[in-house]
Amino acid sequence: MNRPMGPLKRMLSAICGLVQTRLELISIELSEEKGRLLTDLCVCLAAVVFGMLSLITLTVLIIAVFWESYRWQVLAMLTVMYSIIAVSCALKARARFRAAPPFFTATRAELEKDYKRLIESRECKPTS
Repeated sequence: MNRPMGPLKRMLSAICGLVQTRLELISIELSEEKGRLLTDLCVCLAAVVFGMLSLITLTVLIIAVFWESYRWQVLAMLTVMYSIIAVSCALKARARFRAAPPFFTATRAELEKDYKRLIESRECKPTS
């Protein structure tokens, strides 16, 4: 005996399908964000390591060149210059973190569409 599904069962089935799709979307977005963040972290770490190596080498070279005549002035100038660069980089990083888009934007947009459709379907329901 095959009876047609009642409206409540159809609605529950649709809601379960909707929840499953949204969870899959969240999972995909989370995986993409994790990969992007890991790649960004590795690239930043490599840039920091090699940047520090080049600054150390440059500092030693400059100090060696000016050792006899202006050693203290050169050390002070390099310290001030490195400090200014460090502060500007920290401010730029903070600005980038504050301006970053929120996580799960596609999922939130789809959930908002679902909510609007649900509200519209409740408003457009024919009365008997």
